[in-house]
Amino acid sequence: MLRQPRARLWAVAGAVALGFLITLEIAARRYGLPGPITHQAQELIFAPASGPLLYASMALTMVVLTWRQRFIAAGIAVGIDVAIALVRWVADAGVTEGHSFGSGALWVILGCAVLAVTRRTGQERVLLLKGVGLGLLLVAGRKTGDTWLLITSKTRPDVLDPYVAVADHALGNPSWLVGRAVEATGPVGAHVLDWVYAQLAVAAVVVALYQLRHVAAERRFPGHHLVRTFLVIGLLGPAIYMIFPVVGPVFTYGTGAFGTGGEQWAMDNLWPHTPTPISPPQPWTYDEITPRNCMPSLHTAWATVIFIHSRKGPRVLRFAGTFWLVATLCATLGFGYHYGIDLVAGVVFAVTVEAALRSLDRGWDRPGIQLVVHGALVFTVLLVSTRYLPMEMAQRPWISGPLLILAMVSVVYGYARTTKRWEPQAAAPAQRPEPQLELA
Repeated sequence: MLRQPRARLWAVAGAVALGFLITLEIAARRYGLPGPITHQAQELIFAPASGPLLYASMALTMVVLTWRQRFIAAGIAVGIDVAIALVRWVADAGVTEGHSFGSGALWVILGCAVLAVTRRTGQERVLLLKGVGLGLLLVAGRKTGDTWLLITSKTRPDVLDPYVAVADHALGNPSWLVGRAVEATGPVGAHVLDWVYAQLAVAAVVVALYQLRHVAAERRFPGHHLVRTFLVIGLLGPAIYMIFPVVGPVFTYGTGAFGTGGEQWAMDNLWPHTPTPISPPQPWTYDEITPRNCMPSLHTAWATVIFIHSRKGPRVLRFAGTFWLVATLCATLGFGYHYGIDLVAGVVFAVTVEAALRSLDRGWDRPGIQLVVHGALVFTVLLVSTRYLPMEMAQRPWISGPLLILAMVSVVYGYARTTKRWEPQAAAPAQRPEPQLELA
């Protein structure tokens, strides 16, 4: 019987997460495609969609293990992957999609769960199960996001790209500018940015591993860390896509990602050399394949929280966090995946979610509530203005552009000021009393 309130909370959260996964599985099946649970089960044998992500998830699980146990777990994972690769080679079953490795990492994570239930007791069992849950949550978050994106493409045929494109004139059409710059760098720049863009989750795990480096020794997790914010952003973001479906300039005004022949669905072939005309926008019907995953830019949101959480790390980690944020912004714009307003909204969204989770961890107070309400209000105003005032924004860029940036900066500044107050103040060193001369 669950007597502790925290245990009840974990049980309710687990039940809700399982119910959500089952719901997405059923929704995906309605469209004739496997859902997140089926996808994850298939990766135990078949080529995983993302091998690096599975090994990164295993690394999160291993934060609760000793160094000896970590080496054993890593060796088992590599051994399983080698064995599966040999079986595929003998059976002449090549890897047509995904990666040739990663299944071993998933087997190790599940093995840790079995070990926790059968061979551990008390606090050791709880700690190991938390490590397993952390690793599986990262994997499940990826699969859940993929299913969410599928649902957006099937249920939202009309996209609002014309509204965002017109409103983006207020910011000077940054996707067009950066798109031409990336094009000028040639294949080298494009490959670097593509790698950064694709491995964002792995970068998050690197920062999270630094934050969780003392878990094995202290036998407990910190109250707040990067993975929590990362997962919440991935859970809430796609729900906003259902409200504000946008596919991106490379699809609506270009040839599709990497020139994949999206001209048949595009309004015109304008990106990245010709800005869109300023004319009253209307919804545009797009295909049932491309995800409506632009507003807000979740890659920008994730890169922002990576930057925030890397600030307390060593210099190399701070440098990496800054590089990943800048490179991600360049990739999202330079590949035509997002408009400028998507990035502004992504920063506001990320900072608001981070503030809410930090407030939840430390206890809600007036500054925390004000910060979250302010961020949510700014985010809402961004979406409403883009939808209903795009012409006014485009026709008055010298007013609307600075206001957009100022709104974003106000949320960032509010977060920096509020969290600085939350930091424990170092106690001032006690002053030694000056010696007094006694007169005889």
